[in-house]
Amino acid sequence: MFELVSAPAAGRIFDGAAAVRLGDSSPGGRVRLDALARHLQDISDDDARAAGFGSYTWVVRRTVLVVHSFPTYLERFTLRTWCSGFGAAWAERRVEVVGERGGRVEAATLWVHLDGASMRPSRMPDEFLWVFGPSAASRRVGSKPLLPAAPADEWVRGAPWPLRFADFDVLEHVNNAAYWAAVEQHLSTRRDLRAPFTAVIEHGDAIERGYDVRWSAVDRAESFDGWLLGADGEQFAAVRVSAGV
Repeated sequence: MFELVSAPAAGRIFDGAAAVRLGDSSPGGRVRLDALARHLQDISDDDARAAGFGSYTWVVRRTVLVVHSFPTYLERFTLRTWCSGFGAAWAERRVEVVGERGGRVEAATLWVHLDGASMRPSRMPDEFLWVFGPSAASRRVGSKPLLPAAPADEWVRGAPWPLRFADFDVLEHVNNAAYWAAVEQHLSTRRDLRAPFTAVIEHGDAIERGYDVRWSAVDRAESFDGWLLGADGEQFAAVRVSAGV
């Protein structure tokens, strides 16, 4: 369902480095998914700013994490990123995370470009395509949801997911990394589901202040589907975590 393309032979590739710090770690010492998502967000922003496109406004539509082995507490890791595809008003970014002690994660994020005034999807200008286009090698990607929508009764079945002030970012909605905390919470009930695994989030309606949000999940033998849902029928996010890579 999700293709993770290899690093290109030509085009822009951006490198960064980080480490798993205390605030990134689970009680067992592995990097948490929400912390990993923040690192993906930061390396993406660093690349865009270094290329001169720091004023652009982006929101994440989809994140795919293929966790071969988790980086662990105090493990240093490198992040390598490049543009791997385009659509009408969005771009896919690949990130490879490689730790010094064997941690390894592959990621693909689909970012939608927004007009800063209207906050509506907007086509990228030619200068952006000139810089990031060569690494994509004319590969086209779509933005339509690929995960299943929540069944009609999932809101009733769901558990409250209280919003915190710290979940919100400068765009005045819940930051994409905060969504992964719901996945981490459910993983804590699935001791059988550990790396290697593949985790996917697709974002729908933005979560704004004052919303009533619930988390609901359907468990299977080697996977689960989950949703963050709103009282008025909103589907804020769909999630799938499945064993294997």
